[in-house]
Order: sequence, then structure tokens, then C-alpha cells
Amino acid sequence: QVQLQESGPGLVKPSQTLSLTCTASGGSITTSYYYWSWIRQPPGKGLEWMGAIGYDGSTDYSPSLKNHTSISRDTSKNQFSLQLSSVTPEDTAVYYCARGPYGSGRYDYWGQGTQVTVSS
Repeated sequence: QVQLQESGPGLVKPSQTLSLTCTASGGSITTSYYYWSWIRQPPGKGLEWMGAIGYDGSTDYSPSLKNHTSISRDTSKNQFSLQLSSVTPEDTAVYYCARGPYGSGRYDYWGQGTQVTVSS
């Protein structure tokens, strides 16, 4: 049973960088062939896939966000992280981390989500 837990500040000022970390337990983030994603849900809207980091360290980003999104990992801590730069109030959302088998388009484990509000 894999468990995922998001952590990070709940309030970020406009133009700053949003940084979140997902800690995985019960399974290694280097296990083949899984991808570890960041997904968000703005208030009143649907889920939006932001990007992912693979078991091999490769990354993939949503085209609409790739210019100000970065995903990295720390295998020693079994964590992967999201950085979203130059945030605006439109980046206010619940942010989730999730695991999915490569190429499946689905997710088998999710974190509980963390609310991030962008406001001055």
C-alpha cells in the first residue's frame, strides 16, 4: 500500500514561487515503471495534470505550464517536489500528488491534497 503526503505552505504571494513536496511511503519512487504526478484542482474547476517525474528521473510537463513548472526528486528521502514560479491568484487550487503506471493515463494512489492560496 503506497501512501502519498503533500506538504508545503498554504499561502503564497503573487509573483513568488510555489514549492510543494510529496513524500511517498510503502513504495519507492524509483520502482519501474511508475510515474509520479502533480495534479491540481482550482475552485469550481476540474482536475488539471501539471507534470510528472518518472521512475528513471525523466520529466514531462503540461504544455500550458512547462515554462514555469519544475519537478524534481530526492530519492534518498523518497520525495518528489513541485516548483511553480511567478504564481498568480489563478494558481489557487488544491494540489495533489499521485502515482500512475507509465502510459496508463490513470492513477492508483493519490495524496489527500493540499490547499494553496495565492494572495497578497
